[in-house]
Amino acid sequence: MVQAIVVGAGMVGLATAWHLQEYGVDVTVIDRGGVAAGSSWGNAGWLTPGKAIPLADPSLWAYGPRALLDPDAALHVPVRVDFGLWAFLARFAAHGTRRSWDTAMAALTPIDRIALACFDEFDAGGVQSWTQPGPFIIAFEKPSEATGFLREIDGANRHGQQVPLSRLADPQAHCPVLSNRVGAAYRLDGQRFLEPGPYLAALGEAVLARGARLLTGGAVVAVDAAARPGVRLADGQQLAADAVVIATGAWLPELARGLGVRTRVQAGRGYSFTVKTDRPVEHPLYLPRQRIACTPYQGRFRIAGTMEFRRPEEPLQPRRIQAIVNQVRPLLTGVDLDDRHDEWVGSRPVTPDGLPLVGATRAPGVYVGGGHGMWGMVLGPATGKMLAKRIVTGQTDPTIAPFDPLR
Repeated sequence: MVQAIVVGAGMVGLATAWHLQEYGVDVTVIDRGGVAAGSSWGNAGWLTPGKAIPLADPSLWAYGPRALLDPDAALHVPVRVDFGLWAFLARFAAHGTRRSWDTAMAALTPIDRIALACFDEFDAGGVQSWTQPGPFIIAFEKPSEATGFLREIDGANRHGQQVPLSRLADPQAHCPVLSNRVGAAYRLDGQRFLEPGPYLAALGEAVLARGARLLTGGAVVAVDAAARPGVRLADGQQLAADAVVIATGAWLPELARGLGVRTRVQAGRGYSFTVKTDRPVEHPLYLPRQRIACTPYQGRFRIAGTMEFRRPEEPLQPRRIQAIVNQVRPLLTGVDLDDRHDEWVGSRPVTPDGLPLVGATRAPGVYVGGGHGMWGMVLGPATGKMLAKRIVTGQTDPTIAPFDPLR
C-alpha cells in the first residue's frame, strides 16, 4: 500500500487520512467544499460516547405521527412524494424495537469505549487543538420528563459502558443560563466537547503537514475500480491510487451504491446558531425533552437541535431555526435568542439500523466510512483508525465487524 485517495474532508475522512499516514501511506484528500464543509462544522461538538446510542427506539411509535403533522417537532419528516425517503422511514421504524435497540447498542459499545482515547492519539501526534471534559448538564422542566433519558443511560451501562450520572439539587447553581422553569437536572461526567470548526481545521493542517495533498473545489462524480482504484472529478480529471476511501457523509450513496453498498443513508439534518449570554457558560447543556444540545463556542453559546429528514442539498429552513428558539426560550435566561449568528444546517448520514458503514465495498481497493448519524464527530477518529488498519493490513478489527457496508 503506497497511495490512497480519501474522498471527504470531514471528521471521518480526515481521521482515516491521518491513520493511513501512520502506516506510511501517501494520501490525497478530495472535498468539493473544503475541510469540515459538511455536517462536521456546525454541530454541537459533543464527544459523548455515553450518548452514542441507536437513534431508532420504541419511542418512535409514539412520536412518529407528530413528526409528520407538526413542522416544529424536534423530529420532522416533510410530507411529500419521495419514495426513497419513505423506504428509508419504513426500515428505520422497523428498527424501533427494544430488541433492535439492544442489538445495535451491543454493536456500538466496543467503538464507544475507545472513542475518547483516539482523540488523545491526535493530541499526542501533534494536532494543535483541544478537547475539554464536561460536566454536561442535563435539564428538564419536571422530574417525570427524565424517564426516557435515564432509560438510555441505563441501556448504555447495561451494555458495558460506564456513564457517571448524578442528580443535581440546584440546577441553576450549576448552569446559570437555566431559568426557574427547570425543575430537575443531572450531571453527566466522563464525556468531552470541542469546537468543531477549529478542531477540524487543526486536524486538516496536521494531515497536510505530514505530507498529504488536499484538493478542493471539484466534486468526485465516480469511483472506478476496473483496473486500479481511482476517481473521476467533475472536470474530467482522473486520479488513481492503491485504495480509495469514500467518506462523504450524507452523500455517500452517490458514489457507493454502485459498489454494492445497498444500505440506505438518509440525511438527518440538524440546525444550529450561536447567541450571546449575560454570564459565561462553561459547560455543555442538554435538553432531552426538546432534543436540543448547547455548547460554549468561541465566547458564545451554540444551540443545536432537530432531526429533519430532507435531501442533503436542500436549503436551510428558517422555520426550523425558529422552532429551536421557541423551544428553548422558556428554559433559558440571560440569553439573547434574537441576536443569532452562524445560523447553519448540516446533513448527518443516518442508517435505518443505527450502525455506521465501515469497511470494504465489492470493488477491490474501494472502502467506505460513514453512516454514523449524530455520532460522526465522536466516533470518527476510532473509525478512521480501524478503517486504516483494514485497508493496509487486510484485517477487520472486531470493533468494526458489525459495520460491514455490504450487510
